[in-house]
Amino acid sequence: MNQHMQEKLEYLPTASIETLKFRSKLLHAVRMFFEASGYWEVETPILSRDSVVDAFIDPFTTLWHSAEGLEKPEANTEQATRFLQTSPEFAMKRLLAAGADQIYQITHAFRQAEQGPLHNPEFTMLEWYRLGESHHEQMTFVESLVRHVYQVAESFFDQNTRDSLPAEQFERFSFEDVFRKYAGLSALNSSVEEFQQAALQHQISVPSGFDETDRLSWQNLLLVELIEPALCQLGAVFVYDYPQQQAALARIRDDRKKSGHHVAERFELYLQGIEICNGYHELTDAHELQTRIAQQAELRLKEKRPALPAESYLLQAMEAGLPACAGTALGIDRLIMLALGKQTLQEVMAFSFERA
Repeated sequence: MNQHMQEKLEYLPTASIETLKFRSKLLHAVRMFFEASGYWEVETPILSRDSVVDAFIDPFTTLWHSAEGLEKPEANTEQATRFLQTSPEFAMKRLLAAGADQIYQITHAFRQAEQGPLHNPEFTMLEWYRLGESHHEQMTFVESLVRHVYQVAESFFDQNTRDSLPAEQFERFSFEDVFRKYAGLSALNSSVEEFQQAALQHQISVPSGFDETDRLSWQNLLLVELIEPALCQLGAVFVYDYPQQQAALARIRDDRKKSGHHVAERFELYLQGIEICNGYHELTDAHELQTRIAQQAELRLKEKRPALPAESYLLQAMEAGLPACAGTALGIDRLIMLALGKQTLQEVMAFSFERA
């Protein structure tokens, strides 16, 4: 095919029309599942002055124009900046602080420099929160949701065209358990030298610019190169109770009697070795949120990434009082991809980034 013909075909969607119809039915099934479970759907801004502060996630930014034109940068550039949301987390928690009880949202989220078979800079996120629950209760709910989506998908095609879910309950391992089982060392107690030795033993290449003195970097390298491929063999597995340094906005639990450490009440679900969701027993302490934002900001500075706002409406909401709750963010494109037996996100999106 010559270049001219190729260019003419670029108007076409990256997913087939049949697949997009299946996607529509699955999204409808997800909404019905949440409604039947007592959740109600909300919508929050995609463009906001707030942004989730994460050391390794970069939002898209824009400058706000009023009717008179762009706000004068010299007057207050920060006030003119708006962020496309990497997650609806901050706004949804503001709703919880205002009196919402169990809410869900299907929305577009945006992240810079995330592109590939399992990533797209613009993607669809399913996020939900429920008062009074723990991360363990959320894992049970996630499994029910995933099984429901797969069951609906079975009516579309020959189920032999994709991997099925385990008949038994999804396995659950603590972060410490998976490291001991698949790396033969402790995620919480092993030294940098022991992580290095494990990487050498398993012939894991160290990427350029890798900080060989940083324990967390070694931990993440082994997770990606050694642990996650092993989880692929299990089909469906939850990993929970992450190291305190990977808490994000999850609560910290004193687990010293059992593990000798504090742990983050956080979980992830892996399907065929692919991370599908991230759930927290949510942090509700405003002072601790400020501390974590400052820590992430310091890491961003170390990584030479642009600064993100230290203040937010979420801080105000948490100071007023965020009720005890649990929440989960799930990559709906990935779940649909696996449920339909596809290999890439582009196969279940109308127009991926390259054709947007």
